Amino acid sequence: MFFLSPQRLTMLVFFLQPIAFGSWLPRIPEVQTALGLGPAGLALALLGLPCGTLLTLPFAGPLVGRIGPRAAIMAGMALYSLAVCLPALAANPTLLFVALMLVGSSMSFVELGLNVAADAVEKTTGSTIMTTSHGCWSVGIMAGSLIGSGLAALGMTAHWAIPLASVVVLPLAIITALALPVLRDAPHAGETQRSAWSMPSMALLGICCFVFGITMTEGAMADWSAIFLRDALGGDPGTVGLGYAVFALMVAAGRFGGDRLKRRFGAVNTARLCGTLALVGAAIVFATPNTALALIGFGTIGLGVSVGFPLAVTAAAGLTDRAASANVAVLSFVALLGFLVGPPVIGFVAEHAGIRLGIACVVPALLVSLALTGRLVTARPISPAIRA
Repeated sequence: MFFLSPQRLTMLVFFLQPIAFGSWLPRIPEVQTALGLGPAGLALALLGLPCGTLLTLPFAGPLVGRIGPRAAIMAGMALYSLAVCLPALAANPTLLFVALMLVGSSMSFVELGLNVAADAVEKTTGSTIMTTSHGCWSVGIMAGSLIGSGLAALGMTAHWAIPLASVVVLPLAIITALALPVLRDAPHAGETQRSAWSMPSMALLGICCFVFGITMTEGAMADWSAIFLRDALGGDPGTVGLGYAVFALMVAAGRFGGDRLKRRFGAVNTARLCGTLALVGAAIVFATPNTALALIGFGTIGLGVSVGFPLAVTAAAGLTDRAASANVAVLSFVALLGFLVGPPVIGFVAEHAGIRLGIACVVPALLVSLALTGRLVTARPISPAIRA
């Protein structure tokens, strides 16, 4: 691994991190049935993940800035790999909430380290890798989702399948993180680093509001795509996981092309094009009469939301009011409200009006994101290239 460039190493650890969590996503309907939960009850239990993330991020930002992204990735991966095994073992809704809370807490730390590492590599090498790195993350969670669906089709229970994925991935991720160069995230010259608890600037707040609709939609696809295929279209256990797999595949495809689009058309125009596609995809899913068309809709949504979060991370990290880790932590804190608000809203609407109207709740949030794409213009300094 040490022969890879810092850019390639960063992309590899982005790919490895979400595999175990991806293997959990197709198991959500299985756990829902085992615990006897309706849509609203499941929505409440799923709140554990964003709650854990939101509680951790204010402390994670300053800590990652202090110890550096490489150490944060290694420590975070160790804790996250243990925590991700717990939701499948939950014996009741309360324990499921707590287990997902631990997953969200550990995941927030490692993912903040990943984003700060990608930004630091961009700044020190002069390269553009943020969107491509997130594309690798999407391929990782897609691979995990397919692994989870495949093991479910083979009859392996979630109690064994998710720990298996975690045990295989953890040593590879640690080795990759060890090979990363030591990069420090320091405050901008002449400025002191403010706490992640402090109020965001207006520029950062606009970026956060933009990404809210993006993360709300991503959370909706992760938590409800399998439920939608099962309840609205009668999908079986071997196919319900395909909705999120297709979504993740197109997210990855969009992110792998996102850096090229950004260089050619700029961040704002790229975000506007993709935001429009997300709205088209949501309309297809809402109106679909069959699984095939639903998968096309999920894929179109994935392509549409693909570049939103990485563009927002780059924009937030490029602000000059404080260190990148602090701004990215604030961005993640506010953006994760999309995951906090979106899935339960969809669940409560689905409880009373059906899953189709529940899924349609992402449309107003996507419209707000489309209106705020102009906030993605920031100036950012580039340092000379490093060698590692």
